[in-house]
Parts: sequence; C-alpha cells; structure tokens
Amino acid sequence: MSTSKLRFFFQESWLLMVSAVIFGALLAATDAAWTPRIRQNEASKFGNRASSLLAGAVKFEPAAEKIAITLKGKPYEVDIRKGLDAAGNCVGWAFLCEASGFADKIKLVVAADAKFETLKGFAILACNETPGFGDKITIKNGFYQAQFQGAPAGKLTLVKIGDAKKIDNEIVAITGATVTSRAVVDALNAYIVPIKQQLKEKGLLQ
Repeated sequence: MSTSKLRFFFQESWLLMVSAVIFGALLAATDAAWTPRIRQNEASKFGNRASSLLAGAVKFEPAAEKIAITLKGKPYEVDIRKGLDAAGNCVGWAFLCEASGFADKIKLVVAADAKFETLKGFAILACNETPGFGDKITIKNGFYQAQFQGAPAGKLTLVKIGDAKKIDNEIVAITGATVTSRAVVDALNAYIVPIKQQLKEKGLLQ
C-alpha cells in the first residue's frame, strides 16, 4: 500500500479508532463498577432461595474444603454451602446448578439435608423458558418442583407418564416441556452424585 493510500486510510478512520478505544475503556470501567454489585445481588439471591428450601437455616457458609466435580469432561468447582441454624448446627447443604434448557441456561439453587440423603428441592435463580410450558419449573411448590422435595439424593429418572404425587427417584415431565424437564433432571444427576461422594470422602457429612 502506498504512502498516500495509508495517509488517506488514517485520515478517514481515525475517528472510528479513537471512538473504539473510548467505548472500550467505558465498557471496562462499567464492568469493573458493576461486577461487585452483581455478585452481591447473586449472593443475596442465593441466600434467599436456599433459606426457602432449608427450614431453620439462618446463614450459609462455604464448605470447609473445595468440592470439584467433572462436567462434560472438565473439572468444575461447585459453589456449595452449609446451612447452619442459630446454634451453628448443620441443617443441610445448598449449591448452585446450571442446566441447558430449551431457550437458554437455567440457574438453580438445589438443597439437600445434612446427611445429603434427601433433596429439599430446588429454587430458580434464572430461567427464560417458554411461557406456559417450560417456565412451569419456576412455580414454587408447583407440580414439577414438588416432586423433588423429599426425593432421594441420588440418580433421578425422567418419565413422561407416572404419579407425580409419589415422591421417589422418578420425576414426571411437564407436558409440552420435555426438553426443559429433562434439562433439570440431567443437571441434578450431573451434580448430586459426585458432590455427595466428595463430601463423604472429605468427611464433611454428619
């Protein structure tokens, strides 16, 4: 490229380049300013959701040791916390769980009892599933959520037809939202068993 063409290029594009630098700096500053607040909001949401699942829990502390599992062939550190009552006794465990739903990622708070033998259920942190179908997973104590309350903390199986009132390892799918229903069950299966194993190996269960 000749000198004259280079000069013309810079004359025509300098404003664009300067604007890109300025906007990049503004985005970085905005991200730095908002990230702590976003994390604080997420922590607050976690506490609220976990408290609604674990009766008697007044605060949540990170597990004494790191809990790492394998997801899709890669190591993943789970944000798992111990729910404590006013006397400091463990009343259960709560952890963050993500699922790939029909429309977008689904973020859940899942809870289990102190021995990690029984699920206390799950609560929604984020969900953009189809209104009237997949978003039925967000209904607190509704048809779908209720099936996890008291279910064994082990491998769960999704079925299309069954008795939704019977609390066991079979979870009846939401009609018209099988993908969303399966996403939640598959996600819990990917987390529950390895987390339970890790907690046992590290001597963290009562």
